[in-house]
Amino acid sequence: QSTLDPKRTPLRMTKALNPAAVETTINVGKMTYGIQFKKRAPRAVKGIRSYAAKMMKTEDVRIAPTLNKHLWSKGIRNLPTRVRVSMARLRDEENDSFYTVVDYVPVESFTGLVHTKQE
Repeated sequence: QSTLDPKRTPLRMTKALNPAAVETTINVGKMTYGIQFKKRAPRAVKGIRSYAAKMMKTEDVRIAPTLNKHLWSKGIRNLPTRVRVSMARLRDEENDSFYTVVDYVPVESFTGLVHTKQE
């Protein structure tokens, strides 16, 4: 019996979620490599949505119109290779849960940028 097996541990410790913000670069080209042309932009939006849900640990992910316009700016098939985004986990007062807002951050160059947490 392994002590590191999460299914067999008696108490799984879960960290409580708090509002947080992260700024990171997403490689859209990696998401859409090998995808047929007419499905690239929709697949990129879905990929960003799933990446944000995994990173911020929320199921409800909302993509800002500025990010959507930037992704679709060159058409359905010629996407920007990389995109810099800021993801903010916010509290939904009505449902007493959290949601994530993913927004576009315009940058001149991607060289030297790192994943940063914002307060």
